[in-house]
Amino acid sequence: MIQTPQKIAIVGSGLVGSLLAIYLQRRGHSITVFDRRPDIRTIEFSGRSINLAMSDRGWRALREIQIENEIKKIAIPLDKRAMHVIGKPLYFQKYGKEGEAIWSISRGVLNRKMIDLAEGTGVEFRFEEKVWDVNLPQAKIYTGETEKGTWQEYEYDIIFGCDGAFSRIRHKMQRRSRFDYSQDFIDVGYKELTIPANTDGSHKLDKNSFHIWPRGRFMFIAMPNLDGSFTCTLFMPFEGEVSFENITTKKEAKEFFKTYFPNVQKEIENLTTDFFKNPTSALVTMKCYPWTYWNKVALVGDAAHAVVPFYGQGMNAGFEDIYVLDELMKRYGDDWETIFRTYERQRKPNADAIAELSYRNFMEMSSKTADPQFLLQKKIEKRFAKKYPDKWIPVYSRVTFSNRPYAEALAVGDAQEEIMKKVMQLPNIEEKWDSREVEQHILSLL
Repeated sequence: MIQTPQKIAIVGSGLVGSLLAIYLQRRGHSITVFDRRPDIRTIEFSGRSINLAMSDRGWRALREIQIENEIKKIAIPLDKRAMHVIGKPLYFQKYGKEGEAIWSISRGVLNRKMIDLAEGTGVEFRFEEKVWDVNLPQAKIYTGETEKGTWQEYEYDIIFGCDGAFSRIRHKMQRRSRFDYSQDFIDVGYKELTIPANTDGSHKLDKNSFHIWPRGRFMFIAMPNLDGSFTCTLFMPFEGEVSFENITTKKEAKEFFKTYFPNVQKEIENLTTDFFKNPTSALVTMKCYPWTYWNKVALVGDAAHAVVPFYGQGMNAGFEDIYVLDELMKRYGDDWETIFRTYERQRKPNADAIAELSYRNFMEMSSKTADPQFLLQKKIEKRFAKKYPDKWIPVYSRVTFSNRPYAEALAVGDAQEEIMKKVMQLPNIEEKWDSREVEQHILSLL
């Protein structure tokens, strides 16, 4: 359905805000994007990022507006995990079937590109203009230098809050009666570090792998960039025996990297410098409901559902919100109230599901990926899935390489886990894991 052009404000020029701007501008609306930060294209971007993993859901949203190929030029496909386990040689775990991969993209590079593309369609960006307040019923926003100074008032037909986990727009919605809200910080923080390229510009580690150093309570990951470097992230508790609070000197940092990550010793100078230069950031799961107000205001992406980054789905889930919104606009035309109501009802259970899956994946990546029983279970599942692809799709593949609802992936995953618990209790499972008997047992339980 064709929509009547509306005057729309988007608060937040991050990935979700800029993609939504492109979608809405293409539908004929007039779009202004507000952001309190400077234009990311004019500043050095560093210190607080985890490289992004674009997967099927994200690509679908980009394909819909014909920018998928453009973005693939700045991404690197990763078809496997590279596991760096102490006392074992480096080994690889394929992600999915042949040809299935997640794509590593630098957040800064992608965000700059998306803003360029949005401006190219006619979107207006207003950087360094902070939104202090919102009038929900009248879709008015108020911006200004300071909270106590003079404010500028702008009136719109519709406002979208794409301003992240600590959204200003949501903050205003929270004051309404019967607005549910919760935030939950995990006791693990993260710090961005870098492994630079070789002198000839090549990568120091396998460039088509997602590198993981699982160490129980903490872990280190590395994802490749186009310039030959790796953006690395150290996830570690804030307090405790091995923790951020316990590493206060260069000497302690060097000792830490030497002890736990012996195969990146050559990079110790860089890693130690970054360790003290870059901030330690917190990780939060944020849930709320409702996500919309009448036909006036809607939250999209992290503003509606922030998740911890351990499934690589934060951006993908935000992009999927936009894809779903667009489908509803096609269906309901100018009936924004129905569009918004259907959007939040459809997306909320899936947002809750990916929050749960992301949290569980943290437990899995940091501790279980080095556990022999867990690895054996994964090996059995993989063998069975390969032989009976119509009967068993692993949860990871359902989340990453399909567009089926997250809630379905969670439910199916729980059912599969119950079956595997029984399988792992079979006597001598270590010896007969690849036998016909085990196969038949799984089939009978299905």
